[in-house]
Amino acid sequence: MSDYDFDVIVIGAGPGGYVAAIRAAQLGLKTACVESRETLGGTCLNVGCIPSKAMLHASEFYDKAANGELAKMGIKTTVELDLDTMQGQRKDAVKGLTGGIEYLFKKNKVEWLKGHGAFTGKDTIDVAGKSYRAKNIVIATGSSVTPLPGVEIDEKIVVSSTGALEFTKVPKHLVVIGGGVIGLELGSVWKRLGAKVTVVEFLDALLPGMDGEIRKEAAKLFKKQGMELKLGTKVTGVTINGGNATVTVEPAAGGAAETLEADAVLVSIGRRPNTDGLALERAGLTVNKRGQIEIGHDFDTATPGIWAIGDVVPGPMLAHKAEDEGIAVAENIAGLTGIVNHDVIPGVVYTMPEIAGVGLTEEQAKERGEVKVGKFPMMANSRAKTNHEPDGFVKVIADAKTDKVLGVHIIASVAGTMIAQAAQAMEFGATSEDIAYTCHAHPTHSEAIKEAAMAVTGKPIHI
Repeated sequence: MSDYDFDVIVIGAGPGGYVAAIRAAQLGLKTACVESRETLGGTCLNVGCIPSKAMLHASEFYDKAANGELAKMGIKTTVELDLDTMQGQRKDAVKGLTGGIEYLFKKNKVEWLKGHGAFTGKDTIDVAGKSYRAKNIVIATGSSVTPLPGVEIDEKIVVSSTGALEFTKVPKHLVVIGGGVIGLELGSVWKRLGAKVTVVEFLDALLPGMDGEIRKEAAKLFKKQGMELKLGTKVTGVTINGGNATVTVEPAAGGAAETLEADAVLVSIGRRPNTDGLALERAGLTVNKRGQIEIGHDFDTATPGIWAIGDVVPGPMLAHKAEDEGIAVAENIAGLTGIVNHDVIPGVVYTMPEIAGVGLTEEQAKERGEVKVGKFPMMANSRAKTNHEPDGFVKVIADAKTDKVLGVHIIASVAGTMIAQAAQAMEFGATSEDIAYTCHAHPTHSEAIKEAAMAVTGKPIHI
């Protein structure tokens, strides 16, 4: 009889962890998953991806009705915000999806070990005072909000993304510290519902890491929507007085300070790996300067039998990246070949319009060699025009010699859905010609991808 309690123990039940556990169980491995939350799904399902999308979706409907967009299409309405009900449907979405994972655990015979997990040895962990031994342990503990030094988050006035989902009334003035994905999405929610929103970003452009042209266009669109953007600006302090906050800012390059008065402040300057409390040293592991666990090609760590995936390892902190790694690591543990192509991982900003990209930015591609770029505006796309969604464009970047697609970047109402075609094409090593000569249904937003691919060689039809 084996001395091991399990073949695999996964620490963390977020998108990477729960997927790894289910896949391992499907492959015939006796599997357990450690999770200290009362519900499964990690940050993404509980207080991240899913609830924020529920609020984004609902607030879009409110905005269209309140600002006359529906009236332009012959739909006259009297609009009243019922925030309690809007928050209720958010909670219902979370409850349904987290409960669904619990069902999948039972279906696949994954044992849920409830409590916080910490290493006591290279093949042993402690969960809620009980010891468990496994042949393989997968670290999938995700990430948490990066704090801003000197600024205390109370989740009432100064909030993280979690607190920004729980407002019981619409802020009069919301200051968002950080012009990344989370800040812009949650800022968009409360702007649509009636708040004044000011975004303070240390860098001189929004959305760090995205294509430069996309970043500039995004700033124009957010300004058009009424957001105040303070770019190249740093926050030097936040003080609370009663039910309000005073945010002190100054130019990042130096200059005179100014103050912003707000009744809510969202700190969204990034996320950091959750490795504290794991007692990694007892497993023979350390973290790098960014707090991440370094891994090999197969997601193996420096200690045999211990693996790591998701936000605790290098790479973009994205739920779908963690999910793919969860499948891959389980397959590697089972003796199969699990692979993730980290060069083709799409990223999406779920604002309106959505912003999506996959592969290299134009700046990155040019550093590697000569490129060809094709662009097509959404205002020339028949479906976008008919739907009153003219903002944005599609941009295809291809190698000048081989025509292989290196990157695709999109601003469009359904960019998050459109980017899947680009990612799949790139996974198969497609050229821009391959996309250009693929028949696309008409009228669809995705025809803009075809036209942008045609534009790589200067042959778009509708511009």
